[in-house]
Amino acid sequence: MARDEADEVIAELEAAGKEFDKDAEIERILNAFRANAYEVLDLQPGVPESDIKKVYRTKSLLIHPDKTSNPRAPDAFDRLKKAQTVLLEEKEREKLDEAIADARMLTMRDMKLTRDDEAVKGEEFAAAWKEKVKWVLMENAKERERRMKAQMREEGRQQRKDDEEAAERKRKREHDDAWEKTRDVRINSWRDFQKGAQGAKKKKKVKTLG
Repeated sequence: MARDEADEVIAELEAAGKEFDKDAEIERILNAFRANAYEVLDLQPGVPESDIKKVYRTKSLLIHPDKTSNPRAPDAFDRLKKAQTVLLEEKEREKLDEAIADARMLTMRDMKLTRDDEAVKGEEFAAAWKEKVKWVLMENAKERERRMKAQMREEGRQQRKDDEEAAERKRKREHDDAWEKTRDVRINSWRDFQKGAQGAKKKKKVKTLG
């Protein structure tokens, strides 16, 4: 085999290997539990921010839609970007860290382990912990949804109350306006009534004197 041919074969193999790496990483990202940003980025909780940025840059360059023909690359790239955003946002990362810590405690309780047990460092515990993290995050999401629905219901009740009060104020204003508009008519009617009453008294008095 000529040297040029050999170089060409090696280049093709390297390209195929890189494409395989891209496809494998895309599948890994898409199979990761998307609510766990650490899992999407394939990182461990507690890593410094510099590592998050470094890993994101490496992976984003690997699976960028412009760098591969894989049709699932855009979805994987989007998930990767969102995962980095979560981990770089302090409050979001704190909530995720808290959920992961809760899951670890629950896993130890389920497996009847303490922090000092060697089993806590084993693969069985790691697998159970991973599943428990998924469960905790899902439960947290359900709880947020329940609270949101309850808040919307409460806001709906408050809105109805506000609407009723506004309608009552409008009714009162319209009543007051109507009363004010007929004020002159009422006053004139009363004056006419008073004049009529006074005239009747005078006639009666004159008749009596006569």
